[in-house]
Amino acid sequence: MDTEMRTALEMPRVERLEPVHTKGLQAVFGVLRLLMGWTFLWAFIDKTWALGFATGRLEDGTIDKAAGWIEGASPTAGVFAYALNAGPFQGFYEGIGNVQMTAQGPTADPAAWVDWVYMLAMLLIGLGLITGVMTRLAAVGGIVWMAIFYTATAIWPEHNPFLDDHIVYAVVLAGLILANAGRYVGLGKVWQEVGFVKDRRWLY
Repeated sequence: MDTEMRTALEMPRVERLEPVHTKGLQAVFGVLRLLMGWTFLWAFIDKTWALGFATGRLEDGTIDKAAGWIEGASPTAGVFAYALNAGPFQGFYEGIGNVQMTAQGPTADPAAWVDWVYMLAMLLIGLGLITGVMTRLAAVGGIVWMAIFYTATAIWPEHNPFLDDHIVYAVVLAGLILANAGRYVGLGKVWQEVGFVKDRRWLY
């Protein structure tokens, strides 16, 4: 079989694997994937060890390490107690977080499985996006969490009629799926040639 015919026969697979054809855009999608991956992975890291960014920073500026998940603190209780909005899903999320009103203010006591699901999701989505392995599954998981965060904390956004950064992130994640972005600046090209993976595009 001559080279031209082989190339013609292979083009459909090439088109599927490389929907983005310019090197510049491939690099952009690869970097976007890394940035989104770090966003999820950092949520896991900061809440696990209470590094003082979104977790563990006291009013006097000191860091309370006891606020870390590894120390037994709940990584989701703060959101349930203080960040839920007054949207149509408030009661649903208050039930999941076991939110109670006290004289000192709201308290939350989510079940252990809620914390585990959240933390494992942040870890696996972050690793999947950063490495480029199973990018599509990771991106779909990320979109689901963006929907959860939006309906729990951002209906309606405080400074915009409807647009919140969770919506922007969800659109970016959808773009990563359509661009097959795991192949760029990552291990996706190697992963997608593994025998078990090659014919199962949902594993890309």
